[in-house]
Amino acid sequence: MKHVIIGAGAAGMTAAEVLRKFDPNASITVLDGEGEGPYARMAIPYLLSNQIDETGTRLRRDPDHYRKLRIDIEKARATALDAAGSAVRLADGRVLPYDRLLIATGSVPSREKIEGIDLPGVHTCWTLADARAIIASLSPGARVVQMGAGFVGCIIIQGLVSRGAQLTILVRSGRMVSRMMPPKASEMIAAWCQSKGVRIMGKTQTAKVERDGNALKVTLTTGEVLPADVYLSAVGVKPGIDFLAGSGIAIQAGIVVDERMRSNLPGVYAAGDVAEANDCLYGKPLVNAIQPNAVEQARIAAINMAGGETDFVGSLAINVLDTMGLVSCSFGQWEGEEGGESVELLDEARNRYLSLKFKNDVLIGATSIGWTEHIGALRGLIQTRTRLGAWKDRLLADPTSFMAAYLASAQKAA
Repeated sequence: MKHVIIGAGAAGMTAAEVLRKFDPNASITVLDGEGEGPYARMAIPYLLSNQIDETGTRLRRDPDHYRKLRIDIEKARATALDAAGSAVRLADGRVLPYDRLLIATGSVPSREKIEGIDLPGVHTCWTLADARAIIASLSPGARVVQMGAGFVGCIIIQGLVSRGAQLTILVRSGRMVSRMMPPKASEMIAAWCQSKGVRIMGKTQTAKVERDGNALKVTLTTGEVLPADVYLSAVGVKPGIDFLAGSGIAIQAGIVVDERMRSNLPGVYAAGDVAEANDCLYGKPLVNAIQPNAVEQARIAAINMAGGETDFVGSLAINVLDTMGLVSCSFGQWEGEEGGESVELLDEARNRYLSLKFKNDVLIGATSIGWTEHIGALRGLIQTRTRLGAWKDRLLADPTSFMAAYLASAQKAA
């Protein structure tokens, strides 16, 4: 059996390791389109803040780990899928045949459609190459203008500030991490960043970027002009699936897969940020681009590629964000549902916030800031769709008792 995996990130390499376990004699080839070797994209913020060096970003410490498992990693980029011929076309002109194929190409940065986006000094922050370029551009006092304050935009703030950058963040919607936090939580995160010297400019975005000698000139949609040494475009990501055009694979927001991570094409599977799989709360296919979800989908896909029969139970939206030391989390349907009940607890003096959302007597979503102990209990209650019974009223009266509610539900289930 010849297995080919496109993508050498967390999903692709997890699948390769699981395949070797369940198919000891198979051929396993992983296509590393970046050519960097397997690394953890979520380690890049720690590289930016100088907490680790590049070796610390590697998925496995042993440089011979994959060789020992007889996993062949090729520094090659897929450019097309020939489903009829069961083959992948590569950028170097080769054609690589497969019996089973896993597409795990992850996300790519969304691109701002503005003048000057290709100028020197303009960067995204998604790859190791991006991180190297940003680090080389930063010196104490460097003026950095960052467009975007979503998840990616917020996790890199610490690295930029720790290197002495004078950071200005443009927030088009007016709310930081608006896709993972309710308004009050967004407001608290913005206030925290401002207290650390970061300038937040809401309800505006970049109109164009120009060179001004050795520096940049960033013109905003308001007409204001900001001088900058570095411009960071952090306006979100999208599934890296452009190379699949014309392949016949079913794509909506991502590659449509069934409960076994199979696409509509025979022998072709997908996992991670590219996969549109069932969400355990909404009960419909969604793209949940988070690493825990990617790893689990990859595990399920690999077992089934090796001939097993295992179903994916469904993804869950999980966001854990460390913004300059302020830890925030959101789980599930953090916005709640129309007609559902909710409770909100605020302690601004201690930068603590907690919000719980209910549907009948089931906890369906939660948001927290400053609560880090036992926070996994919220995920457990939401993901298992636990019927809370009398505990719902107790949580409405005191949302901080979620751990007690979780333990009580676990004892009841036992």
